[in-house]
Amino acid sequence: MAVGVFDGVHRGHQEVIRRLRERAGERPSVVVTFDEHPRQVLTGSGPPLLTSLAHRVLLLGRSGIDGVVVLPFREVMTWNADRFIDEFLVETLGVSWVLVGEDHRFGKNRKGDLALLQERGQVGDFQAEEIALEQALGGSISSTAIRAAVAAGEVEQAAELLGRPLSFLGEVVHGDHRGRTIGFPTANLALAEGVSAPACGVYVAEARIVESQTGAEEPPLPAVVNVGRRPTFKANDPDLIEAHLLDGGRDLYGQELELSFLRRLRDEKIFAGVDDLVAQIQRDVGAARDYFGLQHTT
Repeated sequence: MAVGVFDGVHRGHQEVIRRLRERAGERPSVVVTFDEHPRQVLTGSGPPLLTSLAHRVLLLGRSGIDGVVVLPFREVMTWNADRFIDEFLVETLGVSWVLVGEDHRFGKNRKGDLALLQERGQVGDFQAEEIALEQALGGSISSTAIRAAVAAGEVEQAAELLGRPLSFLGEVVHGDHRGRTIGFPTANLALAEGVSAPACGVYVAEARIVESQTGAEEPPLPAVVNVGRRPTFKANDPDLIEAHLLDGGRDLYGQELELSFLRRLRDEKIFAGVDDLVAQIQRDVGAARDYFGLQHTT
């Protein structure tokens, strides 16, 4: 097993998982993560999240591991280190090999560390090792750099750092249906608390419906996405994400939708009126169709 937050499931995490699967061989490989970011719980000020818990579990599941265990952090932080090892690692998981991040601490008052794991492993018949994410990445790529790219709307740079397209998972909720009235119906995505959307602007994206109970996924659908506050309508909605499916025809309300951001088209603008806005959206849709190699519609 490997244990950590795994926010973003970025290239460093992917290398950790690769090593985990390689080491596991025919044995089950499991990632253990937490329902809340430990820093947020311990200090009251955690970093902006790259992924919600549900999205993190989905991405970890795609990595080829055999299972994901989500621990309630506020509870396990009260366990002493011995209990964590004896009851969870040995009795519950039957672990044979544990991989932790550099300077990983666990248990009440953060008393548990790699040395304790290695010592107790001699009795519990398991081994423990640590790995630095910088070592796993083979360079100085950090979650901080990824968050900076997201905040700037540099989705292609974020994808390079992540090792996958920048994406967000959320439920499609009802908006004010204004897009439908101007000929461009949109699916409004509700992000989980603490997850930061990319900078305001218009993006080429892919939309994928994810079955919330089973994690089953449909093929991706080409889309153009607006992130912003709709200043033309003076709506001033913070971090509203609206996805217009290029080929339309889907009722998505109440479904889980994953949006993968592929290219930034432009900044958010204020238009003199609805006609100017519609003309610009038509150009945005045309640019997205060009990106996907789709024919333009009349």
